[in-house]
Amino acid sequence: MEALADKALLLSQLDEPYTLNPEAIAFYRQNGYVKLKHVLTPAVLSYYGDIITDLVFKLNTLVKPMEDRTTYERAFLQIMNLWREDDQAREFVFSKRLAKIAADLMGVEGVRIYHDQALYKEPSGGITPWHADQFYWPLASPHAVTVWIPLQDIPMEMGPLAFAEGSQHVEIGRNIEISDESEKTLEVTLRKRNFKVHDTPFELGEVSYHAGWTFHRAGPNTSDRPRKVMTMIYMDKDQIITQPRNKFQTADHVTWLSSVPVGSKPQDEMNPILFSY
Repeated sequence: MEALADKALLLSQLDEPYTLNPEAIAFYRQNGYVKLKHVLTPAVLSYYGDIITDLVFKLNTLVKPMEDRTTYERAFLQIMNLWREDDQAREFVFSKRLAKIAADLMGVEGVRIYHDQALYKEPSGGITPWHADQFYWPLASPHAVTVWIPLQDIPMEMGPLAFAEGSQHVEIGRNIEISDESEKTLEVTLRKRNFKVHDTPFELGEVSYHAGWTFHRAGPNTSDRPRKVMTMIYMDKDQIITQPRNKFQTADHVTWLSSVPVGSKPQDEMNPILFSY
């Protein structure tokens, strides 16, 4: 009975609304990201973090030595759509608390899940190069956002996520995939345009939300612990699928959007609505 009560408490914490102040919403819309403290409790992160970690190591297929990997492969172990692999992972991914924050930041009536992904940067893992996520998404509207959820505190030596403030407003570098080239090109371009880079640690329970076109990166993990992060990508529930503009968007259209016709909305089976007013 006690275990059931504890689980019910965790589920309630995943669903109860988070108080999002107007300043945080304004900051997100101006800068393309926001970091929010005390969004998830240590108990929630511990319980679901263990489940997610077990799934990552169960499903991971990247076993090459670090020195034999590409820059992208050195950045992290990446496991997608855990919600379709495990019922308890689904409870976490479908959190109404987290989905409502996404809807409120974007100013939309509701959000669907695009997909989730665990991003585990191993000890000695390399940088995550500068990039914008929406390069990969065949979505007509910029109303798409990623929540980045550390499953432990992330000091600087573990490579926290860094953001180029306001970069979602300019159409630069939107045709570059995540790579050594994107790191070099965008580093120079963002510096020339005097974008302020926000790069700070994450406390336990702190999460960030960043817009699809916000440029971001992460440093290497020089610690002796894996940097464990879970992410979910949300889109406006009325998002429209657009004609893919590169091979990555073509793959996403098939894999994460069930190849539904261009010009239509995503379907509920693969992209269910997680929160709606």
